[in-house]
Amino acid sequence: MTVQHDIAGLQDGRAGGIRYLRRPGDVVHGTLVLLHGVGSNAFSFAPLMAASPATIDVIAWNAPGYAGSTALPVAAPQPRDYADALAAFLDELGLKRIALAGHSLGALFAASFAANHPGRVTALALLSPALGYAVAPGAAWPAGLQARLAEFEELGPEAFAARRARRLVARPDQNPQIVNAVQNAMANLDPAGYRQAVAALAAGSLFADLARIAAPTLIAVGTEDVVTPPEGARRAYAWLRTAAGLHEIAGAGHACPQEAPAALAALLTQMAMDAAHA
Repeated sequence: MTVQHDIAGLQDGRAGGIRYLRRPGDVVHGTLVLLHGVGSNAFSFAPLMAASPATIDVIAWNAPGYAGSTALPVAAPQPRDYADALAAFLDELGLKRIALAGHSLGALFAASFAANHPGRVTALALLSPALGYAVAPGAAWPAGLQARLAEFEELGPEAFAARRARRLVARPDQNPQIVNAVQNAMANLDPAGYRQAVAALAAGSLFADLARIAAPTLIAVGTEDVVTPPEGARRAYAWLRTAAGLHEIAGAGHACPQEAPAALAALLTQMAMDAAHA
C-alpha cells in the first residue's frame, strides 16, 4: 500500500517489511532504487528524487532496522544480508531488473547486491562509497569504529546527531538547512538498527565485491567529503571491471545527495535510462 507524501509528490509505501519512498515515473525508461547510508534514511534522498525527471521511476528504501522497516533477524549482519533483503523487497514490488545507487554504507549494500544478484542490476552507482573494514567474524573491530558505536551508545541518537551532523556537510555554516536535515535523520536512528548497520560496515569489503560486478558502474563523490574522501572513491574506481565514469562533485561534502541533488539526479537518470535501452 502507498500513500501520497506531502513533499515533492513522493509516495510513502510499505512492501513486505520495508518502508520506502517512491517518486513514480515512466517505468519503461527504468526504475532507479536508492540505498541510504548508516546515519540516514530514505527521506535523505527526497531532494534528489524531487529533482529527477518524470521519465524515470525512483524508489528509496528504508534499510532493515531503519524508519519503521523490520530489522534483520541476525545480530551482526553482513552486507550480503542487506542485499538479500533488497532482493526480497524488489520481489514484493514486482521489479526484476533495476538501476541501483547506494550512498556511503548503502554503496556496500548496492555492491553486494550487484555482485550476488547480477542479473537484476542494469547499472550501478556508488555515491561517496564506504569501503568497509573487512573484519572477519569474531575479530575485533578497528578502534575508530568501536569508538563511534560507543559514542552513539553513550550519547543516544539526538546528542550523537548534534555532535556529528556538521561534519557531513561542506561549509556547514553556509548550509544550515542541509545540516538540520542530516541531523534530523541521525536523531531518529533506531539504536538496534544502527548497531546492525555498523556491524555490516565492519564486515564489508567493497573491493571484494567490485571485482565480481559486471554491470556498468559509476562512482561519484564530493570534493569536500571528509568522511569518505575522494581518494577512496578513486581507489574503488580503479577496481571496476566495467567503469562508467568517476565524478567528483565540486563543493559537496559527504551528504552529496542533499547538497547537489540536481547534479546527481541528472547523472543517475541518464545512467538508468541508458541501461534500460542498452
